[in-house]
Amino acid sequence: MSFDGIVTNAVVNELKTTVLGGRVDKIYQPEKDELYINIHKNGTNYRLILSASSNNPRIYLTSSSKKNPETPPMFCMLLRKHISGGIVLNVEQYEMDRVVFIDISAQDELGQPTEKRLAIEIMGKHSNIILMDKSSFKIIDSIKRVTNEMSRVRQILPGAIYENPPIKDKKNPLETNFEEFLNLIENEAKNISVSKFIYYNYLGLSPLISGEICLESIDMDRTIMSLTKDEIKSLYDSFKNLIDKVIQGKFTPLYITNKEGNDVIAFHSLDLNQFGIENKYYKDTISQVLDICYRKKDVLDRISQKSHSIRKSIGVKLDRALSKLGKQKEELLESMDREKYKIYADLISANLHKIQRGIKEVELENFYDINMKKLSVPLDNKLSPVDNAQRYYKKYSKLKNANNLLLKQIPETEIEIEYFENVLLSIENSTEIYELDEIKEELISEGYLKNNSRMKKKKKEEVSHPQHYISSDGFKILVGKNNRQNDYLTMKLAHKEDIWLHVQNMPGSHVLIRSEGKEIPLSTLEEAGTLAAYFSKGKNSSHVAVDYSQKKNVKKPKNAKTGMVIYDNFKTIIVDPSIKTIQNLRKVED
Repeated sequence: MSFDGIVTNAVVNELKTTVLGGRVDKIYQPEKDELYINIHKNGTNYRLILSASSNNPRIYLTSSSKKNPETPPMFCMLLRKHISGGIVLNVEQYEMDRVVFIDISAQDELGQPTEKRLAIEIMGKHSNIILMDKSSFKIIDSIKRVTNEMSRVRQILPGAIYENPPIKDKKNPLETNFEEFLNLIENEAKNISVSKFIYYNYLGLSPLISGEICLESIDMDRTIMSLTKDEIKSLYDSFKNLIDKVIQGKFTPLYITNKEGNDVIAFHSLDLNQFGIENKYYKDTISQVLDICYRKKDVLDRISQKSHSIRKSIGVKLDRALSKLGKQKEELLESMDREKYKIYADLISANLHKIQRGIKEVELENFYDINMKKLSVPLDNKLSPVDNAQRYYKKYSKLKNANNLLLKQIPETEIEIEYFENVLLSIENSTEIYELDEIKEELISEGYLKNNSRMKKKKKEEVSHPQHYISSDGFKILVGKNNRQNDYLTMKLAHKEDIWLHVQNMPGSHVLIRSEGKEIPLSTLEEAGTLAAYFSKGKNSSHVAVDYSQKKNVKKPKNAKTGMVIYDNFKTIIVDPSIKTIQNLRKVED
């Protein structure tokens, strides 16, 4: 996706018409590289998101919010000190680069008026948010400090003088003309493609928008040397036409999804024709588009990053548990054959006078056999007959004890494996950071993770709400997305007459249909079953067995792990966990 200089220009234009002249009300830092600034103007509150995330750097007005840490980070406290209560005086873009300056008037510690500048640099892994004094451009601090060891080109440290990011020899497309365009072509490598020529030489133009320029004039993969004079003129006209829209502020913000409609494949502040006319969605502002495109992607990226160590730790524990189960089952099979060792011992004891010391094997009449057939009994030639008998008695006793122990241990290991698989599934189903935090807290309480936090122990918080859907028949369907939600849903929220669902014999979410004293139609039952299958390990299968029963038939065993239950008196339906069925259900946002 392309948050390029043109998109940045559209964002700046929007901010000038909304927050310019507004007062900085509140400042939050929910992530180490992300800020939310609330700005109040003419009775309207605007929430501005500034992110220096390596994967999703951005700036725009958002309607979303995040849970804030109990203790604000140092950079957040610094901003509150310097710009809280300040007035937004100016918003501008540096050249056509992905750099935005926001100038804010405030008061210093002595109450004297002062002017600060926020620089928001949207540059991938080099993205940053920098606070400086406007008059001297001296850096006060930044959300990411850049030392000499990290970059020899440009250091970002308190006390240093701010320098604009280098733009190399790229030209500002808003200030170009045909003569400059021709000159760039003449001095460019002749084998470069037309598309690359545009975004290599002009600031703020992405490959996406370069392709759009070429679409109306020339094949984007043609080389510069292959163009005729007329084709060069046609290319420039297409280029100038697009740039004029930027200069005039004629933006048409949109995003484009894949055929299924569940994934954004492109967005921009200008119309995009290279993707056809289907699955194009236009919005009134560029911020609305960016909020749609980035909110889910950013959360999923952060969940992936934050869950990596948890997934690795639980994955290792799962592998060990599976290996342990394999060994236990092998030992159980061996212990099932223990009776032969007692027979060996009894036969040796009954025939001590017949057995010579130093032999390796002896044939004895088996009085346990009806026909008294002879049985070949292996011996240790270094031991006496009495010691051989005692050795077999001990082995029999050991295997008998092992059998009793393994019959208890194997179910415990199987439960632990099921629990680990449920945890991994819960991580996969997480769509919010706080859901991942719940999983981590659960693992700490269960003793599977260490609590390395130096913070004071938090007060017990309420469990996050399960997902809430409305069936085609108007019934409420609730879905737990992790073990804590599952426990809360089944053991506290559910009424005894509600219908409870779960996939058969595999990890999955608890699903509940609120019956409210009514009979549940088959269509609602199938929709709830589809949700149970989709939020399970069997989501990629075409036929998934889902058990259902009244909640009164679901019990939680004593000392059971979080999310673990047993149930009886159930029936089973077969469903296809299709994403289309899920999308057709109305989801209720809490």
